[in-house]
Amino acid sequence: MSFNREYHPSFLEAFAGSTTNLATRSARAVLAIASTPSAGARLTKARIAAALRRAGRQRGIDTAAADLKQALRRSQLRQPPLVEQAMGVQAVALLATLNTACDNVDRLAEAVTAALHQHPDYEILVSFPGLSETGAARVLAEIGDDRARFSDARALKAYAGSAPVTRASGRSISITHRRIKNDRLAAAGFVWSFMAITNHPPARGQGQPHARRPTGSDHP
Repeated sequence: MSFNREYHPSFLEAFAGSTTNLATRSARAVLAIASTPSAGARLTKARIAAALRRAGRQRGIDTAAADLKQALRRSQLRQPPLVEQAMGVQAVALLATLNTACDNVDRLAEAVTAALHQHPDYEILVSFPGLSETGAARVLAEIGDDRARFSDARALKAYAGSAPVTRASGRSISITHRRIKNDRLAAAGFVWSFMAITNHPPARGQGQPHARRPTGSDHP
C-alpha cells in the first residue's frame, strides 16, 4: 500500500515503529476505520481503543489509542476531497486482500507449528535463544534432520552463509561474506540472530553495534 504516502502519510507515521507496518493486526484494524485522513481525524480515543481490542491487543490500549488519535490528527498535505475519497475506497479494497493473506499466513504458521511439535528434536530446536517455533521449523526444513549430512560445523555455516570466505594471494589476505548459500536458511539465521541480540543478554553483549563496530562490522 505504498500509495498511502500519496494521501495518508499520517497513518504510515502512526505505525512507523512497527517492523511489519501495515501487516500488524492493530494497523489493519485502525485502517479499516481511518481509510482517509478525514476519517482518521474524526476518530475518538474510545473508537480507536475498540479497534485495537478487536485486533487482539490486550496491553497498553489506552496509551496506544491516545497516541494514535494524536498522530492521525496531525496536519499534512491533503489530496482534493474526491481524490482522497477514491483513494480511501481503494485502501479498503486492498485491505480486504491483505487481511486474507495475513489470515492464510497465520493458518500456515499454526500448521507448521503443530507439525514441529511432533518432531523428536523439538525441544532442542526451540531451546536456542531467539529462535521461534516458526523459525525453528524453517531451519529444520532447510537443514534436514540427517545429522550426518554435514561433516562439521563449518560446513553447515558455509551452507547457511555465516562462514566467511578467506582468500590469500601472496602477502594479501581478504575476508568477505559468503554470497553462495542457502538464501532461505540465511534469512532465517538473520532473524534468529537479531532476536537473540535483542532478547538474550549474552548474545546482546556480542551483537550490539557498540561492541562490534570498532572491529569493522556493520549491522548485517
